[in-house]
Amino acid sequence: MRRLWRFADERGFDWFSVSDHFQETPPQGGDVDCFESIATLSAAAVETTKVRVGCLVFCVGYRHPGVLAKALSTIDHLSGGRADCGLGAGWDEVEFASYGIPFPSIAEREDQLEEYAEALRLLFDRRRADFSGAHYRFVDAPNNPKPLQKRLPVWIGGAGEKRTLRTAARFADGWNAPYLPPAEWKRKSEVLDAWCTKVGRDPKSIARTINVGFYMGADEAGAKRHEELYQRHWSKDPRGMTGFLRGTSREATDVVASYASAGAYRVNIALREGPYDWDALEAFALDVMPQFV
Repeated sequence: MRRLWRFADERGFDWFSVSDHFQETPPQGGDVDCFESIATLSAAAVETTKVRVGCLVFCVGYRHPGVLAKALSTIDHLSGGRADCGLGAGWDEVEFASYGIPFPSIAEREDQLEEYAEALRLLFDRRRADFSGAHYRFVDAPNNPKPLQKRLPVWIGGAGEKRTLRTAARFADGWNAPYLPPAEWKRKSEVLDAWCTKVGRDPKSIARTINVGFYMGADEAGAKRHEELYQRHWSKDPRGMTGFLRGTSREATDVVASYASAGAYRVNIALREGPYDWDALEAFALDVMPQFV
């Protein structure tokens, strides 16, 4: 993983994200290694100098917003002002159950997400935070030192049209969705535009990105190996995700171009587990990335 951070820093990538889970995802029985996100992000912050560091997304059910605000403010100092904070309502019911964490209805989790985003903004920006909600409460709460950045970006992750995108319109600096095909991602982005209009927000003030699974090979043999890994990871996933880079750099370029045409500000390639295919990553950096700079 440390080699991966340095690779991203040296090859011109602009963002590095960790995954906020206690066990592997997609679920494979819980026996795959999975490092904790805050500790990992702290290490990435001090071992890089250029890439922004963050998480898409921190699950609001896993830690109190005051704890996350302190952690991200610390990481922003460690990184010299390169931290981003992504938030999501949470989805992995198996993981919640494994650790005895309550898994309320989606409506309640969306309520938590909305309050969490508002509370974090106050903790990052105000001298003292006062907030009273159904799930979180702050009374004259400090968060010192403040982040180095004048405004530490808050991202909302997810594609729920009724609540998640409304929360993004109200509080987010950026919105991210995982594994959607380009046409569906574009449609969701248009729903976000509509929510921005309803809450009086300029849609252009919210950056929009997409996570795509990275199963690209440097050559045909590598593509075949990655296709086998893709099938192991996703063939049994019930959500029907389709946003992935598969094949070689030629096919990957076509997919990235389709997201760019749909309006994506950035494409985030998601690596699920090591050992990483350095030849494939090098091919992506040399053959795909320069076409979209």
